[in-house]
Amino acid sequence: MPGCRIGARALCTWNDWRRAAKNARLICEGSSSHMKFVHAIEGLSLWVGRAFGWCILILTLSVSYEVFVRYVLNSPTVWAFDMMIQMYGALFLMCGAYALAQDTHVRADVLYRLFPVKVQASLDFVLYFLFFFPGVLALAWYGWEIASDSWRYKEVSFNSPASIQIYFFKSLIPIAGFLLVFQGVAELVRCVMAFRTGVWPERLVDVRETEDILSDADLETISSFARDNNK
Repeated sequence: MPGCRIGARALCTWNDWRRAAKNARLICEGSSSHMKFVHAIEGLSLWVGRAFGWCILILTLSVSYEVFVRYVLNSPTVWAFDMMIQMYGALFLMCGAYALAQDTHVRADVLYRLFPVKVQASLDFVLYFLFFFPGVLALAWYGWEIASDSWRYKEVSFNSPASIQIYFFKSLIPIAGFLLVFQGVAELVRCVMAFRTGVWPERLVDVRETEDILSDADLETISSFARDNNK
C-alpha cells in the first residue's frame, strides 16, 4: 500500500509537471505570435516616423534660406512661411505613432512608476479606451471629412500670395489618425501581455535621447566602480 501511494503521488506530480510545461509552452507560443503582431505595427510606425523625420531638414533649410534672403539680400520669399507650416505640421502629425511606439510621449508618472507592472498595464488598458481611442478615432473620422472637402475644391493657402496647394497636406490628417489607431491596438496587446507575465515586453529600439545614453553610461560606471571596490 505505501508503494502504491508513492507511485500515485509520483504519477500526479509527473502529470502536473506535464500540464505546467504544456501551459508554459502555449503561453510562450502565444506571446511569440503576439510579439510578431506588435512588432509588425511598431515597424510600420518607426518607418513612417523616420521617413517624415526628414521634414526637420527641409524645415531647417527653408528657414535658413528665408532668413538669408530676407535680411541679407532684402528679397524675402512668398512661399517660405507656408513651407514651414506644412513641414512642421507633417512632422507633428506623422510622428505621433512613432512617439507612441517608442513610449516617448509625455507621461505624468509621479505615482504610476511606483505601481507594479500588472497595475500599470491595467491602468494603461483602461485609459486607452477611455481617452486615447475616442480622440484618435475622432481625428481619423473628421480628418477624412476635412481632407475630402479640401480635395473637392482644391484648397490653397491664404497665408501668402503664393497660394500654395494644401489639400495634399490635409490628406495627412486622417492618415495620422489611422496610424495612431493601429499603434494603439499594438499597445493594448502589449498591456495584455504585461498583465499576464508581470513584465513589459521589449520595444523595437530606434535612436535614443542623449540624456538616456548618458544616464545608462553613468549607471554602468557606478556599477563597474562598485564591482572593482568589492574585489
